[in-house]
Amino acid sequence: MPNLAKLQLALKNVYVRIVAGLLFVLLVGLAIYNADVVQDTSPLVHSQDISRITALASQKDKLEYLMVAKPLSESPRYIFKFKDAPQLHVVKVPSTSHLSLEREVLLKNAIPYSIAKEDYLASHKAALLDEGQNAASAEAIAFLKRHALDIFLILLIIYAIKFGIPGMGMSAAVIMPDKLKGSMDDLIGMDDIKQEVLHLEDMIRNRSEYKSHNIDKPFNVMLTGPAGTGKTKLVGYLAKKLNVPLIQASGSALESGYVGGGSKALNALYRKACARGSCIIFLDEAQTLFMPRGRGEKKWEDDTANTLLGLLDGVKSDKGAGVIWVVASNFDDASVEMDEAMLRRFSVKINFRLPNKGERGALLKNFLGRKKDGLVDWNDLDLGQVAEMTANLSPALLETVVERASMISIQEKAIINTDLMFRAFERATLGLTDRATTAEKHKQRERVALHELGHFFMQIDPYLRQGMTLAEVKEKSHLLKISTESVSKLGALGYVLQSGDDVSLRTLEELEQDVIQLYGGVAAEELFYGARGISVGSQNDIEKATKMLNLMVNRLSMYSRSKIDYTQLKHEGSGEHTIRQVEAKSDELYSYTLGAIRDYKAVIESLKDTLLDQYVLSKDAVFALLEERRDLLAFHVASQRLGNLKLCTEAAAV
Repeated sequence: MPNLAKLQLALKNVYVRIVAGLLFVLLVGLAIYNADVVQDTSPLVHSQDISRITALASQKDKLEYLMVAKPLSESPRYIFKFKDAPQLHVVKVPSTSHLSLEREVLLKNAIPYSIAKEDYLASHKAALLDEGQNAASAEAIAFLKRHALDIFLILLIIYAIKFGIPGMGMSAAVIMPDKLKGSMDDLIGMDDIKQEVLHLEDMIRNRSEYKSHNIDKPFNVMLTGPAGTGKTKLVGYLAKKLNVPLIQASGSALESGYVGGGSKALNALYRKACARGSCIIFLDEAQTLFMPRGRGEKKWEDDTANTLLGLLDGVKSDKGAGVIWVVASNFDDASVEMDEAMLRRFSVKINFRLPNKGERGALLKNFLGRKKDGLVDWNDLDLGQVAEMTANLSPALLETVVERASMISIQEKAIINTDLMFRAFERATLGLTDRATTAEKHKQRERVALHELGHFFMQIDPYLRQGMTLAEVKEKSHLLKISTESVSKLGALGYVLQSGDDVSLRTLEELEQDVIQLYGGVAAEELFYGARGISVGSQNDIEKATKMLNLMVNRLSMYSRSKIDYTQLKHEGSGEHTIRQVEAKSDELYSYTLGAIRDYKAVIESLKDTLLDQYVLSKDAVFALLEERRDLLAFHVASQRLGNLKLCTEAAAV
């Protein structure tokens, strides 16, 4: 099978194209030469008079021959010749008259005739032309009619090779500075990122000063960070502040589907930028261009990345001196492996992060402040609480929460307050909740309630065992609500909603507590229904716990003096050893969870009925109920059990 990719690469050579063109012309000439047939030179008498055919009935003895040319066409022609006469007579008749002439004249009067064959027509081409019509033009028109589809397909292929197939090339939008909205002031918080951008602006404005330090390459910029953190907006702000056009394109548009398409699109983009002088080329979602090259067997797949490397490497002429490349990616070299040569082309790297609690509060205040007066109840809106519940959300998701709050406000004709923002956050992150679906499963509702209460009590268990008051526990707890409403998005019949934590570096003790909290649901089911009464509703909890235990045991070696990543060891038997370690640690933590939750059996059973009756309990409602049942929270051996867990952990480490 021919390798079309190699053929296309060969056709990029100018000399190969010239040779191919000459061969094509030669083949066409040979075809025309071979198709040329010697023509009959007899004079022709053209007519459209049907009576010339009817008169043949009395002249059939003088006929040498009679032929019908193209009888199925729109205009059949009767070609006849009389004996001892040099000229040929050609009578053109309409297709509607041909059948009647054939039946009423030729057959009825027994006039001999035949259908003209292709070889006769090839030597009598003039007989098929109208009087005064040029043979060359008629032949050209006939050729075009016969090969119209072929010519169209050839032209389409040539266009695709030259310019790319429409819709598969790069669609780049040129945005002038006066069309860009917003400013750098719209970037709430993020002072560290703002400082980087100001430094970048200074580098671009004072290029001559940097050139004195032998820094004469373009200032290529890489923006990395989670989606929705403002990378795209920042590029628009920068272009507006520098008063230069912004040429924006998507990195995915470089995947044209044919060899050399991405390279051609990049070069076209660069030429467009050079024509405008000073401007910014912004490639969004360009992470595929940073993957290591040379991994695949198809070497031409690296063609686009190689072209970009050349364009980023530096300006070879003055025409591109004002072009600044900015690329954005949701990944960075710390999270995925990237091509080292590509990374070195970027002298400026700005890493975006998720906003912290203070920045989330400022963002929420800014988004809500854009609404008309009277739509937000600022006296009943605790932005600190809302900022706490929206931990780990990007600015784009925070704006989505505010938009959802506005939708609920319009539907219910209510004013936006803390409660409505909480519901909007729940709708934006969890999705729709359905009380009716859970109500239909009334036999399982008790199990769901016990399961979710198990999660909650194992979340506050460490604080209670430290002897904290309920008020102190409430302040420490991240609980937002306990619900027995189903969530189709999660495939769950209930859930415990709690705010996140801005801290990303978790300790061994905190990770263990997370596993214990996950085990709280299944432990509650075993406590009330026995070991054989555990349901499949714990599947998601067990999957999460397994991933965390694998991280703790295998990847971080938190329980071993040898700090190595066991997942990178491929020798025989290492897998079984680490699996046994995970199983042992899982058994230890689950045994603790099952023992600890027994101390809460009475209070869980007491809260269960209220949760079943109301479907949802807020944080305030839960702790108010716990205040009423303070006597059920007495521990007999609580501190001793906590101490035993710490001793087991320390022994495992040794």
